Amino acid sequence: MPRPTRVLSTLVGIVAMLGTLLVAGTPAQAAVPNRFGFVLWNGAAVVPGGTYPAATTVVPLAVGRYQVTFPGQGITGGVVHVTAITNGPRWCQAEAWGPSGVNEIAIIRCYRVGGVPDNSGFSAIFTNSSGPGAPGPYGYVDTQPTGTIISQYNAAGAPNVVTPLGVGQWSVKFLNIGSGGPVDGSAQVTAVATVGTRCKIRNWTSTAAQQEVIVFCFNAAGALANSRFTVSYQQKASLYGAGFPPQYFGYLWNAPPVGPAFTNFNSVLGYSANTLISAGPGLSLVTFRQIGFAPLTVQVTAAGSNSNFCGLNFPWTIAGVDLYVRDVSCYTNAGAAVNTGFTISASSRL
Repeated sequence: MPRPTRVLSTLVGIVAMLGTLLVAGTPAQAAVPNRFGFVLWNGAAVVPGGTYPAATTVVPLAVGRYQVTFPGQGITGGVVHVTAITNGPRWCQAEAWGPSGVNEIAIIRCYRVGGVPDNSGFSAIFTNSSGPGAPGPYGYVDTQPTGTIISQYNAAGAPNVVTPLGVGQWSVKFLNIGSGGPVDGSAQVTAVATVGTRCKIRNWTSTAAQQEVIVFCFNAAGALANSRFTVSYQQKASLYGAGFPPQYFGYLWNAPPVGPAFTNFNSVLGYSANTLISAGPGLSLVTFRQIGFAPLTVQVTAAGSNSNFCGLNFPWTIAGVDLYVRDVSCYTNAGAAVNTGFTISASSRL
């Protein structure tokens, strides 16, 4: 049963409580997902079209540090992903998350180039799953840099495996949720740290036995660095694990150029229906036709072996039933606009 709601009187108390809760085991549930929520923060206010539940709040705690409260979604475990939304080279990451009574609280940190805390808009999602029910190959991991898994889900009920490959490099294997390959579905990765850290997808491979995602993490100087991180894998499922409903979700890999058909999925139109065009140096306009139904969330993760990173230049827009992400924006570690690889995932509540 959920614990009684607490009054969090100090910032230190919030973080201490979340740190304690994160090490506990995930309770057994019977649905996918057990809980989830997402939020769109434009830097000044919560935007309803990118937020679920509707009463979700964001409270600035310090420069570049925010408390997100997802009402009624409190549960131990799960994962958080976050994407900066700002007209400039900034990124956002997770610090901690956990239940406070019936609510879920997530702490988000944002930085500008150089690792200096800085205010930013962002899109964030929390999700927690257990038991059967995911519609397609789907799984997630929250892991320590040692490979010790804090929280995980696998649609086949198999264990996931995290193996360090070197400083700032890991193999994450989602066993028994394989597919024809060589590269299918999509993935999102987020650093979990209290100092400026970015994580990205080096690459991923799909075989009949498993999905394997290679994750790289970098410090603010652009050097490979060990970090806790979250990674979610999706194939014909939303980023929070459900499918049909929601009826409206999609993902795309910009390799670049756009990756193979099975990395470009639209829940209404099928494979290869989502499009990408250049909008200038480091900018990409991504269009998801017929899945623009709010509330929805969009997440972006850079892909490749270098320290480049990506976010969104502005919040997405909906015209009719089409979703426009104008634009995905990517940068070098020094903050220069650069054309680089990324994955993008859009998931509606509907």
